[in-house]
This record gives sequence, structure tokens and C-alpha cells, in this order.
Amino acid sequence: MTQTPDTVVHLLRHGEVHNPEGVLYGRRDGFHLSDLGNQMARRVAEAIGGRDIVHLRVSPLERAQETARPLAEARGLEIVTDERVIESTNRFEGVSFGEGAMTILKRPRLWRHLWNPLTPSWGEPYKQVVARMMAAVEDARRDADGHEAVIVSHQLPIWITRLHAEKRSFLHDPRSRQCTLCSLTSFHFVGDRITQVSYSEPAGDLIPTKDRKAPFSAGGAPEERRP
Repeated sequence: MTQTPDTVVHLLRHGEVHNPEGVLYGRRDGFHLSDLGNQMARRVAEAIGGRDIVHLRVSPLERAQETARPLAEARGLEIVTDERVIESTNRFEGVSFGEGAMTILKRPRLWRHLWNPLTPSWGEPYKQVVARMMAAVEDARRDADGHEAVIVSHQLPIWITRLHAEKRSFLHDPRSRQCTLCSLTSFHFVGDRITQVSYSEPAGDLIPTKDRKAPFSAGGAPEERRP
């Protein structure tokens, strides 16, 4: 039997980014939400703006800040900028993936970064990502004790943190990540313990079909899991 949560912390992925070159932008400045991304952000605010959300913690990157604004306005909340929920570092940052996996095959200089997918060898260690994300989740839980909090972050940090919460392996195919644009991965707490993880897509109908199949934005149907 599921226990009624005391506190819920939602991990909200940012909306669609204006990125016509298909660049893996990572932590680079200057990547803002597209018109559709802003529409997604407004849709999320409409969908959850009536919930008991009392705390909003956001990555410093423009796309996350812009995603948070409609919800901040709807709830009358201050945006707390938190470096711990920023995008992961990636050695492929700045590379255009317009040709998908063929991009790496055509660039031998990139191959040396692919030797260990468990770490991963091409970016910030997964364990390090989880440590900083969970520290931010715990702070958000305390700040929203008895209510709900939202953390606006990025696909990989959210997905890896979910795998940790569900005690699953970090090894995965990026195309299988269930974390679409403006989706919510929600941690339900009883006390300081996560008792349930749920997932929803309040802006799911706005996501172009092609983006659901893209390596860095794949998702899936809503589901719930218990750690």
C-alpha cells in the first residue's frame, strides 16, 4: 500500500531550445528557449500552477531559467538559482549532431572519449552528477517540507538521478531516457525517504514526433515506480 507523501520534489526538464545547427550545447551560454519551448513552459505553469508548490530551484542556464519563469509568476515564487542542478559536462560539447551517431564515426578524434560508458569517459562521472543533484533535492525537500517543490534541470542529470532513486544501473541507451521536454520526474517523500517515483508529460502533446526519437530527447509513456 502506497503511503501518502509528506513532500513531493518534482524534477522539471527545460523546454525546447532554439538550436537549428543541432549543437550539443551542454553548459554553453546563449542557448534560449524556442517559441515552442516558451509555449511548453507556459503549459507546465498552467498544468501545475494550482498545486501546493512553495519552492522553486533552478539551473543557472538560460533555458532552465526561462522555463521556470511562468511557474514562478503563477505561484508568486522566487527563483532560487542552484549550480548543483546544472547540465553535466561533456567532451562533445559544441559538436553538431545533425547527422546523429555518424558524427562520431566520421571524427576519429572523438573515439578516445568512448572507452567507458559506465563512468562515462566522455563527461562528468554519473556518481558526481547524482551527488550534487541529490544534495539539491534534499535541500528542496527541506525547504518545501509538507508541500511541493520544483527543480528545473536538464535531461541527463534528471535521468541519472532517477536511476539512482530507483536503484537501477547507470548504464543505458540515451535514446531510452524517459525524460521528454518539460516532463516532470517526481520524487514522493515520506519523511526523508523516497517512497515513490512518478513521471508525467504536461507538455507532451507539444513535442514534435521527431524529437521523441532523437538521441538526446527520447521519452516514453507515463509510469510510476517505487524504489
